[in-house]
Amino acid sequence: MAGGDGERRRRHSSGAMVPLALLIGEEARMEKMERPRIRYGCAAQSKKGEDYFLIRTDCCRVLGDPSSSFSVFAVLDGHNGNAAAIYTRDNLLNHVMGAIPHGLGREDWLQALPRALVAGFVKTDKEFQRKGQTSGTTVTFVIIDGWTITVASVGDSRCILDAQGGVISALTVDHRLEENVEERERVTASGGEVGRLSIVGGAEIGPLRCWPGGLCLSRSIGDMDVGEFIVPVPYVKQIKLLKAGGRLIIASDGIWDALTSDMAANSCRGLPAELAARQVVKEALRTRGLKDDTTCIVVDITQTDQSSEPPPSTPKKVNRLKSFIFRRKPKDSVNKLAKKLSAVGVVEELFEEGSAMLAERLGNDSSAEKTSNVFTCAICQAILVPSKGVSVHAGSIFSTNSKPWEGPFLCDDCRNKKDAMEGKRPSGVKVL
Repeated sequence: MAGGDGERRRRHSSGAMVPLALLIGEEARMEKMERPRIRYGCAAQSKKGEDYFLIRTDCCRVLGDPSSSFSVFAVLDGHNGNAAAIYTRDNLLNHVMGAIPHGLGREDWLQALPRALVAGFVKTDKEFQRKGQTSGTTVTFVIIDGWTITVASVGDSRCILDAQGGVISALTVDHRLEENVEERERVTASGGEVGRLSIVGGAEIGPLRCWPGGLCLSRSIGDMDVGEFIVPVPYVKQIKLLKAGGRLIIASDGIWDALTSDMAANSCRGLPAELAARQVVKEALRTRGLKDDTTCIVVDITQTDQSSEPPPSTPKKVNRLKSFIFRRKPKDSVNKLAKKLSAVGVVEELFEEGSAMLAERLGNDSSAEKTSNVFTCAICQAILVPSKGVSVHAGSIFSTNSKPWEGPFLCDDCRNKKDAMEGKRPSGVKVL
């Protein structure tokens, strides 16, 4: 690559005219050289038939332009039926893409992605709840564009990174009420009750659950019978891998209830992705048995001029790389551990946010054009006139820099959902 740059400089310094098509061709070849090789495998064992997954390696930021390609991998763990998992698998990607402005270059597209993921998750939840079905699902949704990995998650499915050098880090945060103190406080502040299942005699058993409904998760898509304080707003983390590459392990809780992150990564080192996914499932079943649906996707991200070898089993000393953060990080202790691991010389951290407040997650549109007489809802993309749109910051106390007359704007329906999720009014959905 350095030699190619030098050659182009020599051509220009000599005064020779270089055809535009040749320069474009050189840029395309350099872009191809810089893109990693993606190899993946998937394995599953079903007990209840509520786990689903999504694998798409042919997505494009620009329709019909292969140079704008990106890949999507997702694991969805349904509960109380499979309807929410199926609907989310089939619609979430389209809802995310619909929330990204058209005509963005790659870097701007990547910076817009975290906000679009929030909008896409909330829209998917809102549209599914209209169907009147009470099932719900966890979602771990991974987008890989070049060396940049963006992960959005609700629930307790997880994604971990096993980077070159043997450094293992979490790219998701569990939304289990039992382990997540901040989520327990948020749910109770929004009007939910958190407690264990009571049996005859007053004894309490099992994990902490949210009542009504008895769900042990604080975030999911669906679950309209539980209450809208169980929110679909995802934790989002975006990183850029160093070109040594790494391996992602994306799995449902059927894996993580049996194996720690270290156990899962160590069990499949030295194996290609397809065999690695099978081995992780096999190890989980050997450790705990088939007590739940068990799904695992393994994705290897490597340089194109190297074999797709998984990370070595012997950790090597690595240098610390200074992280660059676009937004503030969540404050819970789990994220502090993830930050510490992720900052060790294997990735550049680009974005991390876990707040459930849409005013924080959707940001400001202070530069939005006011010359148009139409706006779009930041969640559902419905067209609305300025007099009808309500700023996501209206009445917000969470950002002193926000102004209620600035965008992004929400339609009345999405504003009502936002208020319900934040406990500002009772949920409008009742199930008899």
